[in-house]
This record gives sequence, structure tokens and C-alpha cells, in this order.
Amino acid sequence: MQTLTVQIASTFISDAFALVNGFGRIVTHLVMAPFERIANACDVAGLLPRRAARLAERERLKRAWHALSQGAPKPHRPRRRGGPFGCLRSLSELT
Repeated sequence: MQTLTVQIASTFISDAFALVNGFGRIVTHLVMAPFERIANACDVAGLLPRRAARLAERERLKRAWHALSQGAPKPHRPRRRGGPFGCLRSLSELT
């Protein structure tokens, strides 16, 4: 059983990590906005909307699978947050 100080410290660390990650996402979106506008202007074949629809469908299926598997016991697996540069995940759309 964890002591109260350990629990408070781990909560503070996870909240601080989420705050830094959120600020990183905000900065990334602000910096990438001009590039997004250029990419949308240059999208002659209409690939970006199809890619966004495919990503939305993947996320919907992931949420549905997660909801179905809530009742089943799961093996312990660490959550993948993307590390300290998780806020740069949105840059994968540029490839």
C-alpha cells in the first residue's frame, strides 16, 4: 500500500507531465498552422481529407474496441504516451 506522500508525488508528477505535454501541443499547433495552410492549398488530389477520415475511423474503432474490452481482465502493459516529444506526433501527417 502506498503512503500518502508517494501518492501525492506521483499525482503531481503525472499532472506536471500532462501540463508540459499540453503546452507542447499548443506550441506545435501554433508553429505548424502556416504549414497546414500551405499543405491544404497544395492538396490537389484531395488526399488530406481522406487521410483525416481514415484517422477518425481508426480512432472510433479503437474507442469501440476499448469499450468492449473493459470487462475482460487485461495484462499489465505500460501506457504509451510518446515520451517527452509526444506532442510532435502531429508532424507524422507531413510524411
